[in-house]
Amino acid sequence: MAERTGERSGEDGRQDGRAGRVVRRELGIGGTVVAVAFLCASLSPSLLPRPWTLQGVVAGIAAAAGYGLGSIISAVLRRGFGLTPSPRARDVAWRLLAALGTVVSLSVLWFSADWQREIRISVGMSPDIAWFTPLIAVVAAVTFAALLTLSRAMRLGTRKLIGLLGRFVPVVVAKIVGLGVAVFLVLVFANDVLFANFVEVMNNTSSLANVSTSPGIHPPSSGLLSGGPGSLVSWKSLGRTGRDLIGTTPSKAGISAFAGRPAKDPIRVYVGLQSADTLEQEAALAVRELERTGAFDREVLAVMGTTGSGWVDPAGADSLEYMYAGDTAMVAMQYSYLPSWLSFVVDRGKAARAGEALVRAVEAKMATLPAAGRPKLLVFGESLGAYFIEEGFGADLQTLLARTDGALLVGPPNANPIWRDIVAHRDPGSPEWRPVYRGGRQVLFGQTPADLLTSHRPGLVYLQNASDPVVWWNPSLLWRKPAWLDEPRGPDVAPAMRWYPVVTFWQVVVDLTIALNVPDGHGHRYGPNVVNGWATVAPPDGWTQADTDRLRTLISVR
Repeated sequence: MAERTGERSGEDGRQDGRAGRVVRRELGIGGTVVAVAFLCASLSPSLLPRPWTLQGVVAGIAAAAGYGLGSIISAVLRRGFGLTPSPRARDVAWRLLAALGTVVSLSVLWFSADWQREIRISVGMSPDIAWFTPLIAVVAAVTFAALLTLSRAMRLGTRKLIGLLGRFVPVVVAKIVGLGVAVFLVLVFANDVLFANFVEVMNNTSSLANVSTSPGIHPPSSGLLSGGPGSLVSWKSLGRTGRDLIGTTPSKAGISAFAGRPAKDPIRVYVGLQSADTLEQEAALAVRELERTGAFDREVLAVMGTTGSGWVDPAGADSLEYMYAGDTAMVAMQYSYLPSWLSFVVDRGKAARAGEALVRAVEAKMATLPAAGRPKLLVFGESLGAYFIEEGFGADLQTLLARTDGALLVGPPNANPIWRDIVAHRDPGSPEWRPVYRGGRQVLFGQTPADLLTSHRPGLVYLQNASDPVVWWNPSLLWRKPAWLDEPRGPDVAPAMRWYPVVTFWQVVVDLTIALNVPDGHGHRYGPNVVNGWATVAPPDGWTQADTDRLRTLISVR
């Protein structure tokens, strides 16, 4: 009993020499030191600006993670190496920690407002900001306390279980089995209860949203659009994102006005999840729709990669139709109801299979046509849609280049296989945020229009913003500093941003949730820069820089 009391004193208490009794401490010294460090690091700049409420929650979670890590380190030093400080040393340490920790935390919290202004300026936003420092501290403290209470309840339950097992088996065995059972139960609860139910709720919610229709979107009157007269797929089966894509097709009159000559009605084919039972059947149905509409007689046929919910960037679709005066056809298919970020976690394999099915079906049909009579085959994908396209061509760069007449991939996730290989083998001296691959002859990367000015035509163009967390999020951020934070940095990454183990990973995770809350050309927003991408990789004959500028203006206001 005495040994157990002394052990608790070393972890959460100190010996008060004046009263000669153990005074219970709510927090351990080691855990608190790391918690303060993580709290301060979480207040430092990340990729994107955030509201003060979110910053408070982020700081609280970071502090809780730091406390857990610090407590584990303390336990290892104490029990594994016998490094237990004396009661007087603990008392001095607590006094120093209370003084220095408070001063450092408040100082960093004060400077965090200036850092947020720096981030806002970096991404082209006004430096004016509502940053309520005291309230951030309150939100952080409440979040930290809630997480600490939860973790201690789990720890108490584990100790009770070990004590129960200790009645029947040796203590060492009881600890191993008890800890293993506790970890197993936590993982099962987190994955099979919390996460599984969350995914189910999101799927149900998204499927309900899928049957709705955005305001101002109506069934088409043209038989050249899926869901229109004579279509093999019903308007209802397209889903919300499919109806959005079809219902916002530019008119022939509008395209003619831009082109300065008579234009054609563009062809848009879309197959929703409710249109067929399997991905292969969806792809086959899409090809039959292309045949029905005469898509293979157009100058351009574009395969459009979709995100989880089936979304296609309208800027990527509209730009191509204006450039080619409507002499285009594009095809896309839906493979999930879930939002892109959640689909990336649970449906990434389905995105790969969908891309492979659609590309294979389109290419099989193209192979039956005379070589001279085939349309240009272009491919486009943004975010998870870029992953869709890469996997559709077997995750091989040369295959993609050989089998297409141009590819534009926007905001590629860090998991994209072709992107990862290109970046890993970039030319020496080129930064990760703007890599040069084999002199830029086949592949070109850009963030701004100036980045895409070139005298030759690459087969693949990547648009990626240096401040896009979708591009940079990777589990390795937990333990390794990324190359995109080396100097020189991207044009919209705050100079004050630093890498911290664990914390930077968490910071970029948070940035994912606000990646669209910035102006075009930053974060995960690409806007009219897609026009420059198409003009670089697949310009029509006679296309000029003035045409690009005019189209950028048009796309910006649509």
